[in-house]
Amino acid sequence: MGKPKLDRLDPWIEGYLAYLKDVRRMAHRTVTDVRCTLRRISRIMGELQPGVALWKLSFEDYLKWLERERESERSGASIAKDMSHLRGLLNYAWRSGRADRNVLDGFSIEDRKNSMHAPRVLELEEARRLVEVFPKGSMKERRDRLVILILYGCGLRTGELRDLNVQDVDRERQELFITHGKGDRERRVPVPGGVWVELVEYLLKRKLKRGPLLRTHAKKKRITEHEIGRVVRQAALHAGIEGKVTPKTLRHSFATHLMDRGVDLGVISVLMGHRSPRETGVYLHALRGRCEEAVEKLTGTRRKEQ
Repeated sequence: MGKPKLDRLDPWIEGYLAYLKDVRRMAHRTVTDVRCTLRRISRIMGELQPGVALWKLSFEDYLKWLERERESERSGASIAKDMSHLRGLLNYAWRSGRADRNVLDGFSIEDRKNSMHAPRVLELEEARRLVEVFPKGSMKERRDRLVILILYGCGLRTGELRDLNVQDVDRERQELFITHGKGDRERRVPVPGGVWVELVEYLLKRKLKRGPLLRTHAKKKRITEHEIGRVVRQAALHAGIEGKVTPKTLRHSFATHLMDRGVDLGVISVLMGHRSPRETGVYLHALRGRCEEAVEKLTGTRRKEQ
């Protein structure tokens, strides 16, 4: 498959990106990062305030966006970076006369970039119960079951799952082709056998050949991140799993369970679409028990309980 053409944004935003590239002389990688941020925010605000340009939105509108991002469990560092990119656009709009003011001027959130809290991870039994909540009954139940299976079985981000098209399913290699990963990075993700069987069954029953892989039940449009989150929360509730469970919880569980099985950190990094294994370091908490066991085997003694 060839490299996809980047989705074009509002013409004026495209002009801003050209300004960053040609006038500010920003690196291509940085401009691409800004593009991804503005595309994500445009999509979310298009759901919250349809038809309103980003530079015409109010401070209260952006608080709703911020709440949506926090509900999706994006890290503080990611949200802070997006806020910085957004402020740059709004400041440019203000200086260009497109907006009366930059409504986010002086507003910031705490950047938790340096915090490495261990993420919430499901037990294997909890993951199994989560999948079994949805039987192979109606097409909606099959779709919701597939949402859980792909998030946990392939470790996709919520946006990556939402953006999957039927033509991104490689039947020869039994892989998913991720065309719009974080930073617009592409990658191929192998699909586990059990997940693959249900994915193919779903495609055959829906008779899908092109377009969005996962669609809303009523209008047959592309599923939204909000709907994906709702499916996961509903499944966790019916499975009797306590605490907050989100799509990101399943992604964390995917990485941690692979690490529990001794999969190399570099391999997990590639599967998850991380820029480097350093980003995957947050999952090293899973190694603690294995390190202690290794020391015990080496010395022939058991560590004292702390």
